[in-house]
Amino acid sequence: MLCGESFQLRLAPRPPAAPKKDLMLHTQTDTPARTDSTALLAHVIGLARAQGADAAEAVYSQSRSLSVGVRKGAVETVESDEATDLGLRVFVGRKQAVVSVSEFSERTLTRLVERCVAMARLAPDDAYAGLADPALLWRGDGVDLDIFDPTELSADTLRERALACEAAGLIDPRLQSDAASAGQSFTRWQLLTSEGFAGHHRTSLSFQSARLIATDETGGMERDGEGRSTRYLSDLPTPEATGILAAERALKALGARKIDSCTAPVLFEPRTAKSLIGLFLGAISGPSVARGSSFLKDKLGQRLFAPGVHLIDNPFRPRGLGSCLYDDEGVTVRERSLIDDGILTTWLLNSAAGRQLGMVSTGHASRSLAHPAGVSAHNVTLSPGTRSPADLMRAARSGVVITSMFGPSVNSDTGDWSAGASGFVFENGELIHPVNEITVAGNLIDIFARLEPASDLEIKGTLDTPSILVDGLSIGGK
Repeated sequence: MLCGESFQLRLAPRPPAAPKKDLMLHTQTDTPARTDSTALLAHVIGLARAQGADAAEAVYSQSRSLSVGVRKGAVETVESDEATDLGLRVFVGRKQAVVSVSEFSERTLTRLVERCVAMARLAPDDAYAGLADPALLWRGDGVDLDIFDPTELSADTLRERALACEAAGLIDPRLQSDAASAGQSFTRWQLLTSEGFAGHHRTSLSFQSARLIATDETGGMERDGEGRSTRYLSDLPTPEATGILAAERALKALGARKIDSCTAPVLFEPRTAKSLIGLFLGAISGPSVARGSSFLKDKLGQRLFAPGVHLIDNPFRPRGLGSCLYDDEGVTVRERSLIDDGILTTWLLNSAAGRQLGMVSTGHASRSLAHPAGVSAHNVTLSPGTRSPADLMRAARSGVVITSMFGPSVNSDTGDWSAGASGFVFENGELIHPVNEITVAGNLIDIFARLEPASDLEIKGTLDTPSILVDGLSIGGK
């Protein structure tokens, strides 16, 4: 989306191989480049129309980031990146192509447009391609989202924060540092279309993390950590709090054992519970539904979760990592109940998926400069339940708490799911001992129907959930 974690993905290094119909141009500056971003976008769109494009969409992105990584009391990495890029999407009839460029001389811009229009003419027809419906576009109103903090730290200060994260975590001789880091990024994003839409915003991100290795007397080793990202520097926890939490998690995992395979209740901590909800969001993605590749493709309007369960997507959360007033096609966003009292109410739609499904965009378009729009949610929250995690464990009597997962496998047609995991065995509401080298498995439709949210919701990112209890899953052990 225009803001949030998916926005950071948009500014990440480009993939080594551009998809078909994409082109990256990098040339020497031969004439002075334009510096006014609004005039630059308007100029490129005008060139595209003059070359025969029926419609065009141009995006300007400017970013700066600085991060410092430390290990064992010494600086290990210092990474600084500044990038300015322009992406152009053109439509010739129902054909489209996308090109991006990072240098803005007149010669480069002319080549950019010529190549993009030529590519579009060669592309296959796409009956659903086109700019967003003008009736759905953002009109310049809305609340102040407060997503830009001008506070900027020097590399020396970031180094001190990273070192403080690491030092605070070394609270026990059994601990050693794996890595710690601190950093910031600042972005500016502007969108202009040939139909007259114009949108612009700035965002900031401050982050820090610590990861530690705990070793017991037998040589057994466990890694764990903690990291946070916030729009405002002042909203980050102290470096000391981050380091201490990372240490507590690593120490707690020492002495992990294998267990026998069984079927038992499973409590997913918030760090792992949100991965289950993330799989749900992927399954209600409009492009997946339109392709028929989602196990939920026939479930719109049906009960998927228990009564009383709500999943809210709120793009207007102040300082939210996914907050925005419009999506990456300019469509106005609004708060939506994706799950209302257990019932699936909507797909996540961009313009193309909406047209293909006979619906309209829900304001969830998400795109990079060099690709057409996909979809992404904004700030999604699973509503908390009434019972604490301890109460849920006591009611379940015995089972497993999952604190980390890796290597998930999902059958997109059936919803069958499995993942490697580690965590703790519990009995009568108490953690008994750590466990590792297990797998958890089940069918996601069944899991969604039976899960019970706990009361421990904390708002931290673009997807937040409380702990989740599922009353019976297959657990693979020794």
